[in-house]
Amino acid sequence: MAELAVGRERKPGSGFSQGLRRFAENRAALAGLIVLLLIALMGFIGPLVYPVNPFAIVATPMAPPGDGAPLGADYLGRDVLAGILAGARVSLFIGISATFCTAIIGTVTGSIAGYYGGKADTILMRITEFFQVLPPLLLSMVLVTLFSPSVLTVILSIGLVNWIGTARIVRAEFLRIKGEGYVLAERAMGAKNGRIIFRVILPSALPSLIVVTTLQIGIAILFAAALSFLGLTDPNVMTWGLMIGQSRPFIWQTWWAVTFPGIAIFMTVLSVSLIGDGLNEALNPRLRPR
Repeated sequence: MAELAVGRERKPGSGFSQGLRRFAENRAALAGLIVLLLIALMGFIGPLVYPVNPFAIVATPMAPPGDGAPLGADYLGRDVLAGILAGARVSLFIGISATFCTAIIGTVTGSIAGYYGGKADTILMRITEFFQVLPPLLLSMVLVTLFSPSVLTVILSIGLVNWIGTARIVRAEFLRIKGEGYVLAERAMGAKNGRIIFRVILPSALPSLIVVTTLQIGIAILFAAALSFLGLTDPNVMTWGLMIGQSRPFIWQTWWAVTFPGIAIFMTVLSVSLIGDGLNEALNPRLRPR
């Protein structure tokens, strides 16, 4: 029993404090975090500072930047800046919500497959491979088309097609960790499977899960922009993809109505990618300096 107690004492800590320090030393990751916070601030506080309805016609159609609107107007005379502010809030909400769905599905699938193995692993991996061979964007378009296009259906469709990578990473972590001494000690002391999965193995797998989940936010935002660009979202909700898709036929006359929302998408996805890379370097033991 003493040996089991020692094995439990050797359980490694999360190392989040050291990881945060390494993350703070990564200038690119910090820059990405600052940009993302500014975009979030722009989306949630911007409409209060600049209270313009993004669907209201407030300027001359195709008015250039500065002529009645700070960033110009689209082909209908709608304020581009107001649309970007409203789109920031919606894009971040869709990206975070869809990633939450992806994380839940992928974590449950990967943890069951990696912990129990055997037939459960075989069946779940065959299901994962089936979804992996399907084009995710096309499948998401089909799911949104089958139901009425809305923010909710976009979130669910993105979450249902992007969980494969999360499931594989969680499964690999469970396969690696379940043979560790502290896990075997918990099992020998009679701990139930639920405790071992959620209280012992999953916390040790959190660093990899945090990294892949962060990167999934950028993917979800790109998916949402693509669906909006194709008109597969609620037309009464302003998004960056919707702005680009509606102004695309007039790109040569109103380049600002396409360029500024495109820059917003680019900066958001880039900042999320920089944060994900910084978290990977900070939390991945293989990348830590000796």
